[in-house]
Amino acid sequence: MEGMADDVLREALTALGGYDFAVCEFIRVSGSLLPVRTFTRVCPELLTGSRTAAGTPVRVQLMGSDPACLAANAARLVTLGPAGIDLNFGCPAPTVNRHRGGAALLDEPELLHAIACAVRAAVPRTIPFTAKMRLGVRDASRAVECAQALAAGGIDELVVHGRTKVDGYRPPARWEWIDRVRDAVAIPVIANGEVWTLADYARCRLESGCADVMLGRGAIADPLLARRIRGEAVGGWAEIAPALGDFWRGVRRKVAPQHAPGRLKQWLQLLRRNYPEAEALFWRVRPLKAAAEVDALLLAAGVLPALPRAA
Repeated sequence: MEGMADDVLREALTALGGYDFAVCEFIRVSGSLLPVRTFTRVCPELLTGSRTAAGTPVRVQLMGSDPACLAANAARLVTLGPAGIDLNFGCPAPTVNRHRGGAALLDEPELLHAIACAVRAAVPRTIPFTAKMRLGVRDASRAVECAQALAAGGIDELVVHGRTKVDGYRPPARWEWIDRVRDAVAIPVIANGEVWTLADYARCRLESGCADVMLGRGAIADPLLARRIRGEAVGGWAEIAPALGDFWRGVRRKVAPQHAPGRLKQWLQLLRRNYPEAEALFWRVRPLKAAAEVDALLLAAGVLPALPRAA
């Protein structure tokens, strides 16, 4: 989820709890050995033991099509102590796919195997080595072949998103196809795609046969979904509002003032699906362009704590 699930949002979501691990936005690898600062910029958690402040492990995702170059970058990444290394074969974005990245490679299982083999040789067995894929480019006819190629290449675990590249994010996700993939490989498979609610989670597990599910946009739309899945009692908007305030403060520290309001609107846009309070707040924030105006609005709305009074 490039441009959305950055370290600021990861901090906010994992502080609310319920996650086994997170995966950072992809790091594009194309023809060069990246400097350490590139890895730590996309995944600053590498500087804190590869964990968020709440202690959630963060795996680092690489994306590219050159086996040797990916392996060299994975070797450098290993020196930074990541909680895991993941390969992205799931991104459907046209700008990514035009440069032979993400889901565009799902017509080339031989290349997937070569990439997995090369990176496996660079990643010690003590570090989880995983991959994420979609069902295919245009259809699911090679989904099993791609999964088997990655498994044979040495990955420890596979996340399968139940749509093709061409599907993009249009529902439905075909969870029953994930079951076919799961049945064809000997490694754990995690189901992904179109899980927004507890009912979606239960149906996804039933149709995919997977014990585990990865949450994407559903976790952003309902940051308490992971805990709901675990059967925990949650506090609704009373828990979300402080996390939203923490997120805004993080955005203000990281992003130029003219761009900061857009990040808040982006999260509120998804939160609107589940929280009437977010709906109301979104329409109040929507016309604002200055970060200082958003500061004042969030303070008045109780999302930001009141400033202490001068003595």
